Amino acid sequence: MTDNRHSSIGIHGLHAHEGAQGIHRLRLLKRTRNVALLGLAVLGAGLAGVAVHRSATARDLALAADVHAARHVSVVSPKDSSSENVLSLPGTLQGYTEAPIYARISGYLAAWYKDIGDSVKQGELLARIDTPEVAQQLVEAKQAHAQAVAALALAKSSVERWEALRKLDSVSQQELEERRNAYAQATAANALTAATVQRLQKQLDYNQVVAPFAGVITKRTVDVGNLIDAGGSSKQLFVLTLSDPLRIYVQVPQGFTRRVKPGDSASVTLAEWPGRVFTGSIVRTAKAIDTASRTLQVEINLPNPKGELLPGAYARVDIKAPATAGEPSFRVPSNTLLFRPEGPRVAVVGSDGKVHLQPVTIKRELGVEVELGSGVKADDRIVLNPADSLAEGDAVVVASKAEKKLEAKKAG
Repeated sequence: MTDNRHSSIGIHGLHAHEGAQGIHRLRLLKRTRNVALLGLAVLGAGLAGVAVHRSATARDLALAADVHAARHVSVVSPKDSSSENVLSLPGTLQGYTEAPIYARISGYLAAWYKDIGDSVKQGELLARIDTPEVAQQLVEAKQAHAQAVAALALAKSSVERWEALRKLDSVSQQELEERRNAYAQATAANALTAATVQRLQKQLDYNQVVAPFAGVITKRTVDVGNLIDAGGSSKQLFVLTLSDPLRIYVQVPQGFTRRVKPGDSASVTLAEWPGRVFTGSIVRTAKAIDTASRTLQVEINLPNPKGELLPGAYARVDIKAPATAGEPSFRVPSNTLLFRPEGPRVAVVGSDGKVHLQPVTIKRELGVEVELGSGVKADDRIVLNPADSLAEGDAVVVASKAEKKLEAKKAG
């Protein structure tokens, strides 16, 4: 009975233990299931987020591709310069008359009397050349001339005497002709020696170097004791310049030759005279185009009564050259030009947003700008910095002012 009781207790205890373990397992399974469901929910949410992010990224990439596919350009309108066109040309001031002075006689420089910067009058003595050889030749020539004069007098008296004797038939005609021939030779010898004396005297006078015109000595290249050789091929002694008025030669481009004529005024400015404008006038033109540069040479006279302006100085010459009636003239930035094999072009944006490559004629280059003679109108929208790949009919988007300011700010 006791065994049965123990058996029943053991069995009962075993069944209770197994029931408790089952409950624990059920709870563990339920908890695991909940954790799994939570993980699946988190994984699903992550996958959904990734899908949404990928979709948004794809939309952004498509939008960026569309934005980059469209060409955004900046445009500028040409400026009409037909009424206020001014030619600015480089020039060099030159003396109205400028002459290098050479020696006309050989010798040694005995003295010079004028130096650089000295003002001289016409005929004023500049230097003296010592010429002992020429002086000696002059003495010899004078002696030869005196002999010729004596021989001529003897020949003259002899022919006169023989002519008288011939009348008395005391001498033959042959002898008379000989006396006449001797007289002719003496006359020629006299004339020759006289010419030699005159030539040497004139040559000796050249030992006095004088100013051929009034002006300023701008160069002296010799000193006392220098050997002087006669002739233009020798070293120059002085350079004499007439600096009032001054001359300026400028080269006017061919496209502006119709606008420049004698009598027009010209404004001259120099770096050493800031804010000062000197006024000259066009006196003549070459009336011919230089084939090498395709320019017209123009001479301008500039008064210089006080001698303020110096010959040889660089100057900028401004000439008003308004366009004639019916002649267009527009200025555009240089970075609007496209150079194609068929000639220069500008990209004009039409009302439909498409590009038209318009052929143009360049009249002159002004550095950051160029002046066009044809091909554009005042209301054209011209593309700035056009790409070389830009072609006829390409669609573009014109950048707004705000975008331009933003780009400029970023660039800065």
